[in-house]
Order: sequence, then C-alpha cells, then structure tokens
Amino acid sequence: MGAESSFIDRGSEVTPRPGEGEPRNSAASVRRAIGALMYVAQHADAHDGVSLTQLAAALGVSKSSALRLAAPLIDAGLLTRSGDRGHYRLGGGVLELGQAYLEGLDLRSVAVPHLRRLLAETSDTCHLVVRDDLHVVYIDKVEDYRAVRMASRIGRRMPLQCTAVGKAILAYSGPGLLERAVAEGLPTITPWSIVDPAAFRAEIEKTARRGYAIDDRENEPEVRCVAAAIFDHDDQVIGALSVSALKARMTVARIRELGPHVARIGLQISQEMGSPRARRLLGANATKEGRIS
Repeated sequence: MGAESSFIDRGSEVTPRPGEGEPRNSAASVRRAIGALMYVAQHADAHDGVSLTQLAAALGVSKSSALRLAAPLIDAGLLTRSGDRGHYRLGGGVLELGQAYLEGLDLRSVAVPHLRRLLAETSDTCHLVVRDDLHVVYIDKVEDYRAVRMASRIGRRMPLQCTAVGKAILAYSGPGLLERAVAEGLPTITPWSIVDPAAFRAEIEKTARRGYAIDDRENEPEVRCVAAAIFDHDDQVIGALSVSALKARMTVARIRELGPHVARIGLQISQEMGSPRARRLLGANATKEGRIS
C-alpha cells in the first residue's frame, strides 16, 4: 500500500450514531486533513503545487469539502495557497514541526559532530537516517558545497532494500525484519538494483560479517555509498550513517579503505548512545577489520 492510500480515507461520509456522531465525524475529518497534507507533500512541485481539483480527487471528496479540509491547515501555516492559481503548497509551519522533531532526536545531536568530521576527512556527502518500518528517513545531511549534489534530502523516505543505510540496518535487526523487507519486494530502481531474494539475503549476511554496507549504484545510477549501523543502550539498531560519492571517486579500492572507518564512526556514535557492544568492540580495537559481530 502506498503512502497516499495509507493516509487518505476514501470511504463515504460516516453516518453518525445517536450520541456519538460528532467524534466519529471529527476523526474522519482529521484523517482526511492529514491525507490532504501528505498528498501535497508528495505531489506539489516547485512550480505548480497541487490544484484543488487534484486534491479533491485524491481525497475522494467534493471540491467544497476539500476547501473545508484545507482551511484549518492553512490557518495553522501547514499549507499555503497561491493567490494567482490557487494551488496548494506546504507552509512554513511544516518546517517548524520538522525542526522540533529533529531537535528532539538525541541521535541527531550526538551524530552531527561525527558527520561533520567525516565530511572534513572525506569531502563527500554524509547522511544520517532512522528506520520507519520498512523505510529509512533521512534526518541529517552534510555536504561540501563544491561537491556534486545527491538526490537525497532531509525528510525523504526510501525503502530499506535499495540503500546502503537500509542494508546496514537490516544486517543487525534480526531475520524477521529482513524477511518482511524481502516479502515487500525488491524494487528495480537502477540496472544494478539487487532484485533476487537469495542474492539480497547473501548481501545482508556479507554486510553483517564485514561491518559496513555498500550501495553500488543501486539507488542512483552514478553513486556509490558506504554505510554503518548505529546502536542504542540496548544494542538495538536505531539508525545508520553513510558516505556517498560518484562512482568515479568512490572506487572499489576506496570503499575497502573507507568501509572500516565508517564502521568505526558508527561504533563511536553508538558508544555515546550507550551501546555496550560498541564500547566492547572499540575497547578491543576490533574495528581495525571493520567487524561488528
């Protein structure tokens, strides 16, 4: 099920029962309002935004109902509507919510200095992600302004199966999550995407053995990434970090050199998050071989 269908209630108007009609109708309206916000977030481009006709069709309601649903979102600053064409875009209130969310993530505050140091060492784009069910969500990104820009952006969601950070998370999250990801499907995003379940399982096993994951042009045709998992105080995977560069720069030899270093940075962040495993491995100097086992 796609993000749009999971947020939008396409059913008919709820018929209230005696004494309980208002709460039920309010809940349906809230679900549709969230659906409107998510639809605009996913479909508004920089030029046109989303028209009222598009929004009403996506929500399965009339234009007048779509207007009523959008009104409180506009009042809250979560949506804006251009004066010339009347198309909807996200408002500044969304940025405030997003910033509040990011500031509340201990992982981000711990990891940012490490990402900046990694950027200084490599001059390549560095990412930080957390898992959201079968997706990763980018919560930070640092990059050299002189470097080629990656397609990634803060807030973007991507399937676990097609990113190095997703593979790093899958490698240490247990077989249940891996099998769910395989059952969900292995998308063909580029000609180098791993779509065979057996090959994908083997790749995850290899990731666990060496301590870092590789995305070899599987998500962007010209980009390679190296990633490592991050653990919390219970040694549960809470996210991952990565370094990304064009394939001409991220050669196989450089991946072999960079991989253990990225794994070590992941362990350092994990140690600050209270991970006993990271403290033990760093103390034993095991990451000289890039192992997290």
